[in-house]
Amino acid sequence: MITSTTGPQPADFADVRATNLAVVLRFVREHAPCSRADIAASTGLNKATVSSLVADLIDRRLVRETGLTENRVGRPATMLVLDGSPYAAIGVEINVDTVSAVATDLAGERLLTWRRSFSGGESVNQGVAGVGAIIRRVVSRMAREERQVLGLAVALPGLIDVQGIVRIAPNLGWHDADIGGDLAKALRDPGFPIQVDNDANLGALAEQRFGAHAGASDLVYLTGELGVGAGVILDGRLRRGGRGYSGEIGHVQLDPEGPVCRCGRRGCLEAMAGIGAVLRRDPSPAEIQIEIEEVVRLARAGDAGTLGTLGEVGRSLGRGVAILANLLNPEVVILGGYYVPLAPWLLPGVHEEVGSRVIAAEAGGLQVVASTLGYDAAALGGAARVLDSVDSGRLPGGLSRIP
Repeated sequence: MITSTTGPQPADFADVRATNLAVVLRFVREHAPCSRADIAASTGLNKATVSSLVADLIDRRLVRETGLTENRVGRPATMLVLDGSPYAAIGVEINVDTVSAVATDLAGERLLTWRRSFSGGESVNQGVAGVGAIIRRVVSRMAREERQVLGLAVALPGLIDVQGIVRIAPNLGWHDADIGGDLAKALRDPGFPIQVDNDANLGALAEQRFGAHAGASDLVYLTGELGVGAGVILDGRLRRGGRGYSGEIGHVQLDPEGPVCRCGRRGCLEAMAGIGAVLRRDPSPAEIQIEIEEVVRLARAGDAGTLGTLGEVGRSLGRGVAILANLLNPEVVILGGYYVPLAPWLLPGVHEEVGSRVIAAEAGGLQVVASTLGYDAAALGGAARVLDSVDSGRLPGGLSRIP
């Protein structure tokens, strides 16, 4: 039976072998170096089955043997570690003025990190053409390294339904767009799956797999880009909501008399604690990085006006975090994007509001921290989503399928 919400377990149905291959692969990823006996003892699979499954994974070059260990009772055991050297997972984030691309191997080690300027153009078709050209270069780079691409996941800011259709990406001006299907055509049916998801969702997956709080079962990732969105992981699983539109924390109203938000309402979290509130205006995408660096310089120099603004924004952000804490009781809320360089001046106000507004004692155990993954978190989360698919049983074939 499948008993875990975070990964596959030994199964009792038609695709039992594929499922159990994923069970063994996941165990090796989490516990390597480990022996066949370790796998059998922990998964409940018998030793003969484990030996057969390991042989299959070695044939697929997902696992390799790495010598013997004598630090155990009985005969020395042959130890296993992840291989995955012929494979790559690709994540891409499309933002208003940049495209970020990350490729990792099966263990999550980065093979490539690119950040390229991008203009979405006047239509979805022009935008897809530009993104497709960047992706083709990444795929070609992996092919030169003789790596098979396991999949591609694309992050976008906006409402994306459970089928991956971009219903609205206001900062890009895209509506009702099948970006995954369009990219598949632009890449001429590349032979690997393409998934599309919200940038906050993929940022949360990146934090859960690669971040300082990797493995947290209850985690919220807050974007700090032009908008404010939340990627929510509860009980170890990403929660998208009924139609895929969860996490729009940026449009929770904090103050009905507050500043006008881009959505047309007043006092939204995004209007009071977004990057526009830090800069006191809505900057163009090309200006944000430079202006945030100037804010950091002024804050370090002790500029009273800058410190006052950051304190006010931090307290507003803390009110939004407190809502999340009372509603979801996460272990950790992680601030991403442009919040990261501003965190030293935002977090005191956040902690102050959380401490006074969360009902549970000690804020329900909540930690609020800055991301350690940098501006490429959502792209890295795209690669994490591909690796999650492998962990769940979507395994590549044997050596004959490796280019």
